[in-house]
Amino acid sequence: MPIYEYECLSCKHKFEIRQSITAKPLAKCPQCGKKLKKLISGSAGFIFKGAGFYATDYKKPSKPQSSPEAKACPHAKPGCAGCPGNK
Repeated sequence: MPIYEYECLSCKHKFEIRQSITAKPLAKCPQCGKKLKKLISGSAGFIFKGAGFYATDYKKPSKPQSSPEAKACPHAKPGCAGCPGNK
């Protein structure tokens, strides 16, 4: 069931309540008995439960990270300053 937020127009009391989608909105404040206003809630209307929603469906594939060793010359020996043409 969704959670709805209400505010009293008179005493400014705010509260949330779980209600069926087909239920009529509340009309009277539980504190003072005067008129209520139904607020538009910023919370999510549904929740993804379980593993996998983000990781398998929406996550962008990660780019392989290049390491300094991958760019090294395959012919380099200890103490080598690099090939003259690659500087």
